[in-house]
Amino acid sequence: MAESNISLDGGEIAIIKALGFGGGDTSGEALMERVPDLAIAEVIDALGCLVTLGYVMSDKISFTSSDDFKKTHFHVNSGYSRELKDAMDPKQVRPTSRRVRRE
Repeated sequence: MAESNISLDGGEIAIIKALGFGGGDTSGEALMERVPDLAIAEVIDALGCLVTLGYVMSDKISFTSSDDFKKTHFHVNSGYSRELKDAMDPKQVRPTSRRVRRE
């Protein structure tokens, strides 16, 4: 199994956990309620990076002001969900598939 190359800091991990992996959209306003320890500037900066990298999807390209941010909806990109889970808990050992051929 390949190791994940995703490296997340504490704020990014908190944001991804707050968004969840269910695929549903979360508004910026609801997200701020879920991460009360982070300032809005920190959340906007971290989400900007996550959106740029493609790990998180948003319905707006730019959300630099707090009003724009609160109206924007976000969700974790399902294509990266497994890699993001591994990056958040790298010590977790996933069982290898029985379909994998060992040499």
